[in-house]
Amino acid sequence: YFLFGQHFSAIAAAGPIVGPIVAGVAFGWGPALAWILIGAIFIGGVHDFGALVASIRHQACSVTEVVRLNMTRRAYLLFLGFIWITLVYIIVSFTDVTAQSFVGAVTLEDGSVVSGAGIATSSLLYLALPVFMGLLMRYAKLSVGWATLIFLPLVGVAIWVGQKIPFNVETLLNVNQVTALKVWDVALLAYCGLAGVVPMWMLLQPRGHLGGCFLYIAVIGAAVGLVIGRGTVQYPVFNGWVAANGETLFPFLFITIACGACSGFHALVSSGTSSKQLRREPDARIIGYGAMLLEALVAAVSLACVMMLAVNDPMVKKAPNFIYANGIGEFLHAFGVGKAFGISFGLLAFATFVYDTLDICTRLGRYIIQELTGWKSRGGRWAASAIMAVTPLLFLLRTATDSKGNVIPVWKAFWSLFGASNQLLAALTLLGVAVWLVHRYRARWIWFVIGLPMGFMYVMSVWTLAVILRGKLALAGWWSDPVPWVAVLLIGLAVLMLIEAVKAIIRPCRGSPLQADTSR
Repeated sequence: YFLFGQHFSAIAAAGPIVGPIVAGVAFGWGPALAWILIGAIFIGGVHDFGALVASIRHQACSVTEVVRLNMTRRAYLLFLGFIWITLVYIIVSFTDVTAQSFVGAVTLEDGSVVSGAGIATSSLLYLALPVFMGLLMRYAKLSVGWATLIFLPLVGVAIWVGQKIPFNVETLLNVNQVTALKVWDVALLAYCGLAGVVPMWMLLQPRGHLGGCFLYIAVIGAAVGLVIGRGTVQYPVFNGWVAANGETLFPFLFITIACGACSGFHALVSSGTSSKQLRREPDARIIGYGAMLLEALVAAVSLACVMMLAVNDPMVKKAPNFIYANGIGEFLHAFGVGKAFGISFGLLAFATFVYDTLDICTRLGRYIIQELTGWKSRGGRWAASAIMAVTPLLFLLRTATDSKGNVIPVWKAFWSLFGASNQLLAALTLLGVAVWLVHRYRARWIWFVIGLPMGFMYVMSVWTLAVILRGKLALAGWWSDPVPWVAVLLIGLAVLMLIEAVKAIIRPCRGSPLQADTSR
């Protein structure tokens, strides 16, 4: 019960919200919904469940260790490097899209205003509550039940108080909205660096529990409100094969919607933390496969926030977090909840999804740096965490532009690259699981259950990276843009990993993976 909530809150970040909304607006809700349903059932669930079981059968080690045991150390190092780059771009994308929630404002039909500064206050209060909860549970021996009864209602209080005492960076520092956004980017990365080293009991565990409960309320409330609210579908089911920004449905749909259909990041959670906490092996089905299906529900609800909008509605051009919050506000209005409170609730729910992922990405990135450098001391832990916080900052402080030279949010400039690298990580994880299964069973079903999803994700991801690379190389001054260089690096790592996998499948297994598997 507790592991499911923790696992779900860790994998369900901004991805199942941002991706479906961006893809739904671009291509129409029909293709987006089809990919969510088909992807989650036949690819995403298989990926998460496969990574979790592979970890269990190798003494709960990470998916990178599964690769090392069943392939080569060279493949292991290549995979570590690929994962680290992917983690950096996850942090870049999710940090900036969360910072967007803390600036600006939304004016509702009744004239009431939901300010980003108020959401910032609610968010800061939300981060403070788990610290007090953790201290009371550790030193005052407060039970989990009482802690939940006390602190979960306080999250609702934080939402209400936030709009009363907004934390407005623009006013406090006398800066414009663009600069305020950069300030929040820096602040969020500083939080990531700190959260990556503090004890688990002080922040991550209580915050994960509170966040899990809060997210259940958000998902269930939105789903029930969606049903009883009797809203109508207004947005087109299909907008055409080419989006307004020039992206084509194939392959961009399948990397724009990552979380909610299939996400390589889930393998890091499944094999990094969840496998070590599983009570018994059969529980892997509900934890691995079941949580993926629940995330697909989150993605479907997010897509419904687009489906309810008219094509000419000004909300269509808003950032995905505001489109999501507007939809949540409409769904909760069916319960008599005020629209302003409902939108504030939706924006904080969005931030809650992201915080867990930012923490885990920073911590996993720190582990990789420590593994490669041998920095095992306390100072090494702080240094590795600082590197994971500073590296995304190099990208967030840049001014991002589109192919026409227009200034765009940083998250939007890197979303396709993040999606492609994340989906390619899923393909490489399925590749590692397939190699282990071939060594273990030598059965034909492996190529249908694991091989086909792996091949599909591999082709779509590399195809996307190639399109991104070609588009960037056609622009003047492309050499100063990090995106084409990273795209080349990711493609190279993926090709080398595939070569290592083929070599591992051809040659007989040396025995260590089988020993790891049968000594359970």
